[in-house]
Amino acid sequence: HPILNFTFISDEFHFVSFGPAFHPVKDHFETYVTSLLWLQEDPYVMDRGTELEGFCIDLLQKLSEQLHFNYKVATVKDGRYGTQTTDGNWTGMIGEVVRREADLAVASLTITSSREEVVSFTKPFLQTGIGILLKEDSATEGASLFHFLKPFSKETWTGVIVAYLLTCLCLFLAARLSPSQWNDPKSEENHFTFLNSLWFGAGSLTLQGAEPHPKALSLRIIAAIWWLFTVTLLAAYIASYTTLLSSGSDQLSIQTFEDLVKQRELEFGTLESASTFQYFKNSKNSVQQMIYEYMDKRRDHVLVKSYQEGIQRVMESDYAFIGESISQDLEVARHCNLIRAMEVIGARGFGIATPKGSPWTSKLSIAILKLSESGDLDYLHSKWWETSCFHKGQDEWNPMKPHALGGIFLFLAIGLALGIVVALVELSNKSRRTADQDKKSCCSVFTEEISQRFRIREDQKQENPGKVKP
Repeated sequence: HPILNFTFISDEFHFVSFGPAFHPVKDHFETYVTSLLWLQEDPYVMDRGTELEGFCIDLLQKLSEQLHFNYKVATVKDGRYGTQTTDGNWTGMIGEVVRREADLAVASLTITSSREEVVSFTKPFLQTGIGILLKEDSATEGASLFHFLKPFSKETWTGVIVAYLLTCLCLFLAARLSPSQWNDPKSEENHFTFLNSLWFGAGSLTLQGAEPHPKALSLRIIAAIWWLFTVTLLAAYIASYTTLLSSGSDQLSIQTFEDLVKQRELEFGTLESASTFQYFKNSKNSVQQMIYEYMDKRRDHVLVKSYQEGIQRVMESDYAFIGESISQDLEVARHCNLIRAMEVIGARGFGIATPKGSPWTSKLSIAILKLSESGDLDYLHSKWWETSCFHKGQDEWNPMKPHALGGIFLFLAIGLALGIVVALVELSNKSRRTADQDKKSCCSVFTEEISQRFRIREDQKQENPGKVKP
C-alpha cells in the first residue's frame, strides 16, 4: 500500500506515523491525521472541561467516520485565524498550517484568495457573508411623520397614483363619448368634468359615494372596476400596516452599510486579524472604502482582538460589530437585545485548511459534499444554532411591492379598456342611427360627434360669460 507520512505533534516530542495501514480487526484502512488546530469560538469549538464540543467537533467526527482517520487536537498558539505580516509570514492557524506544524485547521475559517495561495481549502461546509450586529435599543428609531406610507413601497404608491389618474381620465373620456351620459353636447352640460372625475375617484378610495353618479353602461363598468380595485387595495394596505406595527422591523435606523457610514451615534469595527477587515481594505465600492478608512484611522479603538470582545462591546456600548453574518445570527438567537441589519455583503464560505498539495484536501471536500447531500450539515446547523429567544418581528417584513398587487392592477387596466370600448360602441350606434336619419356617412357623423364632444365653442363662452361649458 502507498505510504503517507503525517507528523504528530505532542507536548514532549515529534513522532511519525505511517498510513494507510491495514487494520486486521476492522478490516479496513485507517489513516492517522494529527495536529488538528482549533480556535475556541461558540458554537464551532467550545471547551467543556475535559473535552471539546461544537459544530466543528461534530463535523470532524463525521468526517473521521467517513474517511477512517484519527486526529489529535492542538490549540492555536497566538489565538488568531491568520493574516499575512509585512515580512510575508503568516500568523495564526494559517501560519501553522503553512509551516506544516499542523495537518488541518478546522474552525470558522473564511476561504479567501490570499489564504488559498499558501494553503489548500476544502469545499465550504458553511456559507456566510458580512453583516452588521447592533444593539436593538441603539439601532431603532421612533416612527417618522410619514410612517403611514411604509406599508407600500415607493413603486407601489407610484402605481396607485397612476392608476387613480388614469381611471379618472377614463371616466372623463367615457362620460364625453357615451351618449347615454351626455346625449346632446350642444345644449346639455356634462357634469362629469375632469375635476368631478377626480372627486369621484377620491370618494371611491375612501369608500364614500360621490356625485355625479354614472348613468351610462361604460361609466358604470369603469366605476365598478375602480370600486373593486380600491376595496382590494385598502384590504392589502390594512393587512400590511398591521404587520408593520406588530413587527417593528421597519424602525431600524441602520439597515445597510451606507446607513452605518452616514450615522454618527455608533462606532463600528471588526476583528483586527480577520478577513473581514481585508475585504473592506481591498473593496472598490465607495461606501465600503469609507468603512475601511474609518476603521483604519481608529484601529486602536474600534478593532477588537476576539469575536467575543466585539459582542461584548455591542451589548455594553454604542458600538456596531461588523463580522460573519452566520455567527451574528447565533448571537441574535441567544441575546434578545441584539439584532442584525438586513444587508449582507461579500458572500463567502468556511472551509478546512490543509497544507498545499495535501492529498486530504480532495478527500475531505468529497466527504463534506456527501454530508451536505445527506442533510447532515443542515442537522448540525439546526443543532448548534437553536434559537432560545424570539424577537418581536422575527419574520422579516418588507413593504408591499407592485408585483404583489399585479393582479388587481391588470384587472383595472382591462376594466378601463372595456369601459372606453363600450363608450365608443355606444357613440358608434348613435352615429349610425343619426346617419340613417340624415342620409349621411356614418364615419362623417361619428367624426362630427367626436369633434363636438371634445371642443369648446366660442358661442358657448359668449352665451355663458364667466363660465365655460365643458
